[in-house]
Amino acid sequence: MCRIAMISAHGSPLAELGGRETGGMNVYVRELSRELGLQGMTVDVYTRLTDPTLPEVIEFGRNARVIGLPAGDVGPMDKNQVFDRLPELVGRVRRFAVERDLHYKYVHSHYWLSGWVGKMLAHTWNVPHLTTFHTLARVKNRALDESAETERRGEIEERIVAQADGIIVSSDHERHSLVELYSARRERIHVIPPGVDLSLFRPVDPSAARARLGLDGRDVVFAVGRMDPVKGFDVLIRALPHLKRHRNLQLVLAGGPIGEREHRRLTDLVGTLGVGDRVSFVGPVPQPDLPLYYSAAKVVVVPSHYESFGFVAAEALACGTPVVASRVGGLPTFVHDGINGLLVSWRTPEAFAERISLLLSDWELRSRLAASARSSVERIGWSTAAARTIELYRQVGTAREPALVCCCGT
Repeated sequence: MCRIAMISAHGSPLAELGGRETGGMNVYVRELSRELGLQGMTVDVYTRLTDPTLPEVIEFGRNARVIGLPAGDVGPMDKNQVFDRLPELVGRVRRFAVERDLHYKYVHSHYWLSGWVGKMLAHTWNVPHLTTFHTLARVKNRALDESAETERRGEIEERIVAQADGIIVSSDHERHSLVELYSARRERIHVIPPGVDLSLFRPVDPSAARARLGLDGRDVVFAVGRMDPVKGFDVLIRALPHLKRHRNLQLVLAGGPIGEREHRRLTDLVGTLGVGDRVSFVGPVPQPDLPLYYSAAKVVVVPSHYESFGFVAAEALACGTPVVASRVGGLPTFVHDGINGLLVSWRTPEAFAERISLLLSDWELRSRLAASARSSVERIGWSTAAARTIELYRQVGTAREPALVCCCGT
């Protein structure tokens, strides 16, 4: 049986979603690892311990477990501070593996911090290193037209790109960005779209969902994600003054953390625009409750400056709700304009208001898009993503050591 060292240094896949540093990547690592375990792999997810009350090892699926190891002070830490603790984390992972006589066939890292760790561990164990970045500093800075991420991060990403045996991306757009901005070798980049949990994200009766959430009689516009400028929630709030004729509109914003800088900036903006009676901040929403919000909404909006994939859009579509989304990153891969949603090419409040107003006003259009929503993402399953990832492991292992017969896929 193949044993995979999955590196998620920046955050545990079991962490509560909706925080400043938790989101789609946590879902990706958790669901991919679970499915790899179901398909015969053994997956150890190494992460930096942030909660001293948790056990060192937590099993979360068949053949899948999280291993939390201390590196620096135990507790939440800014990602740039985490970087300074990575050598300690590498040492602890090595020691854990030696003491338990664990032998890994592959290292698969997630995010630039984990990529640094994965590169070191793969060298120690003389095994292939595959990496998934999820977001890229230079792409994010270009999207925001500012230096939101440090050039140190960009340089580290470039070194990881140069040395990794394989790079997994969610879309052709992400592959193009790696080639253009990081001089990546195209043949080492493999497009494997993530999945969506179709058993969890299913349509709920909209009237029942609105009643349970206390939103009866409202035309709900829903958005969810980390409170981060890259998510573009400010553009959505600025669209509200252009939607005055929709008197029953209620914008529900989910995500966190409540009270931190980006949340304060958005609440100040709400006050400045005088739209406080039309906006509800509900904080982090547990993932099992998200189908209620998606189903209660007449439209789900994803106004991001940058998304490598866009889990929110895929989840909303799986719940049968049309999406209005920025035409960025991987979103156009599965949000098809006029088929299951509407894409916005110009990231202005007026452009988003026009698209939202169209869906709220045109019942026939909204019904047609909703009818196509779930079927449009039914091909995006974690079992498919895991099977393709296993095949890539096998290919990379064979290419690296032609004489070695890989156990994956046998």
